[in-house]
Amino acid sequence: MRVVSIVGARPQFVKLAPVSRAMSASLELGGPAIEDFIVHTGQHYDPGLSDIFFSELEIPEPGIDLEIGSGSHGTQTARMLEGIERVLLDRQPDIVVVYGDTNSTLAGALAASKLNIPIAHVEAGLRSFDRNMPEEVNRIVSDHVSSILFAPTATAMENLEQENLADRSVLVGDVMLDAIRFNSKLSRDRSDILRTLDLVGLDFGIATLHRAANTDSGRLLTLLESLNEIAKRHLPIIFPVHPRTVSRIKSECPDWTPEASLQLIDPVGYLDMISLLEAASVVLTDSGGLQKEAFFLDTACITLRNETEWPETVQGGGNVLVGADRSKIRRAVDELMGRSEDKQKSVAFGAEQYFGDGNSAQKIVTEITKAVLQ
Repeated sequence: MRVVSIVGARPQFVKLAPVSRAMSASLELGGPAIEDFIVHTGQHYDPGLSDIFFSELEIPEPGIDLEIGSGSHGTQTARMLEGIERVLLDRQPDIVVVYGDTNSTLAGALAASKLNIPIAHVEAGLRSFDRNMPEEVNRIVSDHVSSILFAPTATAMENLEQENLADRSVLVGDVMLDAIRFNSKLSRDRSDILRTLDLVGLDFGIATLHRAANTDSGRLLTLLESLNEIAKRHLPIIFPVHPRTVSRIKSECPDWTPEASLQLIDPVGYLDMISLLEAASVVLTDSGGLQKEAFFLDTACITLRNETEWPETVQGGGNVLVGADRSKIRRAVDELMGRSEDKQKSVAFGAEQYFGDGNSAQKIVTEITKAVLQ
């Protein structure tokens, strides 16, 4: 059975890893031999955001790196579409697997649909209901052209049912829960980041900012000043800065200076980030993936957006939405820092209640096999 898996950005590498392992184990478990050809579009082309993930997460090297790089949404997606189409014509897969909601997801789904190749979309059905987000458009289009939709949560299934996609949808749980359980063990064995940054035994927070809505608008300075305030009043903040965010700070906020207790560092590897996240008291982020990872690791999360694709993290008590409102950010931090230590590290309850049993990757491979061989 021939599969082509299309990825291009850090969150997709993380989702790919457990599915790739399940595909590799298929024959051993009595299923068919699966040849999985991994296409890396090159959407994340910085080695700190890309190459390191394949080695750290024990993912087979990509069969091809299209090296698309950056560009406008139209330019980037068009170049991906052209490159992926060439690969699919050459490989002639039985099915194409796409992950998440990036331009790589959209290009992979469109290229396969134009060639009448079945498509499986992992992490289908997410909706922020904000079509100003490029990711929202990507995920909606990808869902509607895909053949099998793997929903991570009951909420995602409900969204797909509302769009008349129920007959193509399967609730499998979230592969990120599979990933975090595997990778948190790896991080404890392999990551030395806490010692490197002199954080062992200390209370600290983590911050990340990368979404265009926060970095390419007047919101950026407000958020940076909020981080300074939190670092000065409450606890040290470690801020791994995305390369694009570095550029935007230089161009949009040239006079901004971080507090001494707000430590800007280069992007870190995935296992280092998991180690930081597991040890942190709080994370402030606009990343969808980090919201969930924090929830799975019982770390309080403050989301610097007005909406989330993961309402379960809010319902479970692990996540607060504050947008770029300094007063809301301040109140959320004050409330979290006012909790007892035990309560602070027990903000989420029952990840499995919302996100499955940690065996989502095997369910996905089983369903793909049935679809191809039926």
